[in-house]
Amino acid sequence: MKRGEIWVANLNPWRGREIGKVRPVLIIQADELIASMTPMIVVLPLSTQIYPSFKIWRVTIEAKDRLLKPCQVITDQPRALDRNRFGDGPLATLTQQEMLAVEKSLSAVLGML
Repeated sequence: MKRGEIWVANLNPWRGREIGKVRPVLIIQADELIASMTPMIVVLPLSTQIYPSFKIWRVTIEAKDRLLKPCQVITDQPRALDRNRFGDGPLATLTQQEMLAVEKSLSAVLGML
């Protein structure tokens, strides 16, 4: 498991407007922290519902490798998941350019721009 990879994870149970279901997620956590075997992994969920008007907070990723449909990375809902919530992966790996777009969007969400 590495930063920039897309894996399948179980986001259930969810509450209110949180993203739920079993769905692809982007690993956003630093590789050094992943390698330290911390029990939690910080991710950003993906959705196949594309909202062009949300482009500041969401980054569209085209279908590639084992990611079968275009998706949006939902940077406004980061989560820390226990390693036991992960299933199949990696489905795909983001390019450096795609990761830069995700980082910029996440920075906007966190008020760090």
